[in-house]
Amino acid sequence: MRHGKKNNHLGRTDSHRKAMLANMASSLIKHKRIQTTLAKAKALRMYVEPLLTKSKTDTTHSRRIVFSYLQDKEIVTELFRDVAAKIANRPGGYTRIIKLNNRLGDNAEMALIELVDYNEVYGKEVESAEKKTTRRGRTKAKKADDTTVEAAPVAEEAPVETKAEDKGE
Repeated sequence: MRHGKKNNHLGRTDSHRKAMLANMASSLIKHKRIQTTLAKAKALRMYVEPLLTKSKTDTTHSRRIVFSYLQDKEIVTELFRDVAAKIANRPGGYTRIIKLNNRLGDNAEMALIELVDYNEVYGKEVESAEKKTTRRGRTKAKKADDTTVEAAPVAEEAPVETKAEDKGE
């Protein structure tokens, strides 16, 4: 029984699983989002979020700890330089998992895992929905403004003529 055991073994040996997660974490930091199976994405989130938290404190010790997990010097440099600056104010939850359609070959559940501060997929849908609602409001407001503008000069001219007639009498 696996009482209290959190990590998913993913059908691999310990060394294979560690190497795979290290490679996936490096790819995630390099490309900011990757597409993988849902089970691997969930395992990767548990693997990479503590590393992202470590990258907030830029010390030699934290760099060595992160390097022991990732084994890639350039990725560690990018993590501490670029990614850590973006996630500095975030208290946690650095990754987002978005479920996708099942894979055609074996019907495996697929997911897109991305760094939250580098999102390109999720934010655009929200912005486009907001633009559509504001456009509808503007067209109604413009039509209402046009009718009031046309009616206003007619109303102003009528009192001027009545004043001239009053003065003449």
